[in-house]
Amino acid sequence: MSRRRVKGPVMLRGSQIPSWTADQRLLDRDGSSDWAHSDPWRVLRIQAEFVEGFGTLAELGPAVSLFGSARLREGTEEYALAIDIARGIVETGCAVITGGGPGIMEAGNRGAVDADGVSVGLGIELPFEVGLNESVNLGIEFRYFFVRKTMFVKYARGFVVLPGGFGTLDELFEALTLVQTGTITRFPIVLVGTEFWGGLVDWMRTTLVGRGVIAPTDMDLFQLVDTADEALAALAPGLPRAPDAAAAAPTGEDTRADGTGTA
Repeated sequence: MSRRRVKGPVMLRGSQIPSWTADQRLLDRDGSSDWAHSDPWRVLRIQAEFVEGFGTLAELGPAVSLFGSARLREGTEEYALAIDIARGIVETGCAVITGGGPGIMEAGNRGAVDADGVSVGLGIELPFEVGLNESVNLGIEFRYFFVRKTMFVKYARGFVVLPGGFGTLDELFEALTLVQTGTITRFPIVLVGTEFWGGLVDWMRTTLVGRGVIAPTDMDLFQLVDTADEALAALAPGLPRAPDAAAAAPTGEDTRADGTGTA
């Protein structure tokens, strides 16, 4: 597949794709004063991305965001596991949100489509990406990382984090920080792969907790699992209850999964 970049109604391929990204232009400082004249107008583009994202996803319904490496392709154990988890998420009545790229992201979208669910891809403008994968049936391409990250959190009832690199770690620690600080309502954060994540978890426990820079209870903000069934069980507190479970609850009892209502 040839490289492709979509910018609203415009599609670019090959030499027409610029070597810079919108994020790069926003964050780079070359020492000139041109930014003072261009940045105020750039705010309108950022605003438009928020409006487009909110408008597109407002009626999505409950969803789970699934993260993992673009480099773990079909044929790996993690790819197959992501498909199984995504299928299970759809069976609970939720959509699946990924970064829309290849690897684990593609597997998450593929699993959602296999289960006849809503498969969301939130792509990002990068010099080396080829666009959204073919299993996305509702996709948005963002220019700015921080707008995209807002959408991952705002519309998710939980996070599933499979093995990945810096981007996956970024999303993981973003979610942990938002939950730890009470910035967002707590939702399940599930790390899949004891062998992969175990060293990081041990370091957090021995170094971060040991040095007192996080509280021991902060280790309860996430769960570490190995199988699709375990991942779905860990997600369950954040997902909608099945209709029969809600109907069976006594009159006046709060039946919402987040437990924020009152009797």
